[in-house]
Amino acid sequence: MYMFRRVADLQAYLNAARTNNRAVGFVPTMGALHDGHLSLVRHALAENQVTVASIFVNPTQFNDAADLDRYPRTPGKDMEKLAAVGCDVVFLPEVDDIYPTGIGATHDVDFDGLDTVMEGAQRPGHFAGVAQVVSRLLDIVQPTHLYMGQKDYQQQRIVRALVHQLHIPTKVVTVATERESDGLAMSSRNMLLEPRIRNQAVCLYEQLVHAKRQLEAGVPPTAIEAQAMDALAQPDFRPEYFSIVDGNTLQPVLQPHQHLLIVACTAVWAGNVRLIDNLILKGKL
Repeated sequence: MYMFRRVADLQAYLNAARTNNRAVGFVPTMGALHDGHLSLVRHALAENQVTVASIFVNPTQFNDAADLDRYPRTPGKDMEKLAAVGCDVVFLPEVDDIYPTGIGATHDVDFDGLDTVMEGAQRPGHFAGVAQVVSRLLDIVQPTHLYMGQKDYQQQRIVRALVHQLHIPTKVVTVATERESDGLAMSSRNMLLEPRIRNQAVCLYEQLVHAKRQLEAGVPPTAIEAQAMDALAQPDFRPEYFSIVDGNTLQPVLQPHQHLLIVACTAVWAGNVRLIDNLILKGKL
């Protein structure tokens, strides 16, 4: 496995590796890798001749400085895990490499409301930072395929819109969420959970599964949302939202029969750790 810290060095390697139309798969991460990340790498390895994973904790997508400071960083373990699954290249840039002229404005992209609901409403500026770093990383790596996890459903939907509007010649591939044995979605933040709270955190997945059953039984989405918010508001847990939305527009679903793809998305504070999760209730990606 090759490791590069400088943009020019990575690009020189990739330019040589692209001979004979070899496909490049790219997995952008913020490190603290778990099996969810490694699943993305495995998909990339299976579908491309060269696979690149980046590790970069992007400051522009954190609207809370304390959250940025608290975000887990485990570069040594991350490198070992990537090498173990056979990743070809790891890119470990510094902030100055990603933003050589300073942190400025991102591309002018109209996300048509995708960025103003759910995570966008709770974390102002978050998706502007995501769009900024993803567009920059895609410009550096120029991959054939970009792999993202379904756990960050809203994020992958926004990145799809970004790639489409900027006419970036990269196919976005969304990979199903990897879960712990009890159903909790794998996340780098899980390691920050207190053991007692970690055991209770499965409630997010339980409410998502319950929502799917209720929707199939004909319960109105607004009633499902209200019930889930009540159920998640247990000791040490503070739900921010539980939204049943159209899987493409991310707008609220009122008449389920009018939608082909319906997703339930939630964000909950578990102690002092913020967790997100989602489940497809109807249709498929």
